[in-house]
Amino acid sequence: MYKEGEIFESIKDLEKGEYENCVFNNCSFIQANFKEFKFIECEFNSSDLSNINTLNTSFQNVIFKNSKLLGVRFDYCNPFLLQMSFESCQLDFSSFYELKLNNLRFLNSRLHDVDFVNAKIDKVVYRDCDLLGAQFDNTSLVDADFSTAINFNIDPEKNDIRKAKFSLETLPGLLVKYEIEIG
Repeated sequence: MYKEGEIFESIKDLEKGEYENCVFNNCSFIQANFKEFKFIECEFNSSDLSNINTLNTSFQNVIFKNSKLLGVRFDYCNPFLLQMSFESCQLDFSSFYELKLNNLRFLNSRLHDVDFVNAKIDKVVYRDCDLLGAQFDNTSLVDADFSTAINFNIDPEKNDIRKAKFSLETLPGLLVKYEIEIG
């Protein structure tokens, strides 16, 4: 099944297939099985995709806006041409474990307890994002932008943060393990 250029409003079920240049508005896909679905150049607006099954799902240049994606295992997605961006989204408890994905963008989003362990996410942008409890261990964050992110805890000795951007206000997130006071 192939759909192109369609707009879906307030739906709960989606037929397995390939969706290209489609827009999904106010959809509720909670715990939906997106196994082996393909989304190309699609946009999800004000939708709930919490706990979806992403086994071998393709998200190729997909934009999520004002959406809830709790507990989503992005690490199960098909890695071929995987490209996503998130704007004003809630991604708590999601996983990017061991993903290799450059130019990932998170704008004004909440990423509490998200797993970035062993991920290679160079040039990632966390603009105005809350990373409380997010896990970074052996993560490649080369040229990442944390300049407006808050509540992150990154050990520079365990993660590659070469050329990453931080503001003076965000520097404490790099120094937590040293238990020093910054005043």
